[in-house]
Amino acid sequence: MDLSVVVPLYNEEESLPELVDWINRVMTENNFYFEIILVDDGSNDSSWSVIKELKSKFSFIRAVKFRRNYGKSAALHTGFQLVKGDVIITMDADLQDSPDEIPELYRMITDDKFDLVSGWKKKRHDPIFSKRIPSKLYNFTVRCFTGIKLHDMNCGLKAYRKEVVKSIEIFGEMHRYIPVLAKQAGFKRIGEKVVQHQERKYGVTKFGLERFVNGFLDLFTVIFVSRFGKKPMHLFGTLGTLMFLIGGGIAVWIVASKLHAQFNQLAYRMVTDQPLFYIALVMAIIGVQLFMAGFLGELISRSSADRNHYLIEETIN
Repeated sequence: MDLSVVVPLYNEEESLPELVDWINRVMTENNFYFEIILVDDGSNDSSWSVIKELKSKFSFIRAVKFRRNYGKSAALHTGFQLVKGDVIITMDADLQDSPDEIPELYRMITDDKFDLVSGWKKKRHDPIFSKRIPSKLYNFTVRCFTGIKLHDMNCGLKAYRKEVVKSIEIFGEMHRYIPVLAKQAGFKRIGEKVVQHQERKYGVTKFGLERFVNGFLDLFTVIFVSRFGKKPMHLFGTLGTLMFLIGGGIAVWIVASKLHAQFNQLAYRMVTDQPLFYIALVMAIIGVQLFMAGFLGELISRSSADRNHYLIEETIN
């Protein structure tokens, strides 16, 4: 199979028929052998009924419905487990991503040998202050921290080699950082393509202002997980050892200074009268706690096999 198109959706009953028709037209014009995987992330409108109607018309549709809303990362992860195509396309269901971009994205994967190609909505039809400016700041920060030179890390329109989506694990809200996860997994040929951004035709955005805070917090999470997820002791153990050695060294110096003063009959202060002693004591205690956190992290990292376990209500094959 040439292509698998994975579409996560939540309350998109109005846009689904138009989106499927659009994708079908593009695929037919380019003679692609394809499938569309629709992942209903617990919609509370009639999206699932619409999907069933579309399935009765088009055999290339496969669909999954979550029992409740788990989030976009869960939807993408589940879709990635089902794909059969050699090239995977992800896009949002709100018609703001154009299926007309699919043939060129496919070519960049198959001919230019990219592992992953991310869309860049260079000209956006979103509000300036609530989306465009925060997006520029967010993407600049991500480029600085990760070294991946993408202008639109969170663009929903992306293309992947099949091996990429089968090799990475997306959980929480890590869908924003799939290129980072792919790079950490060893897929370094990451490209970018300027794509057309459509104005929203139906409904409203499903992401509130909290996405800005969550996005930056998730950035630190993905950096930690990618570098220390399998070896937390390397981080916490190193920090704990440094804190303990510094605190212990200060305490030893204070005690040695007192003994030296006593031996030479010089004026001195009691060890317990010096604030620096208590600072050293706290540092030593924090060092031990960080070291223990490393041990606990090692235990937790080995018992997270059900991290991507979701309750699926219904499946269409």
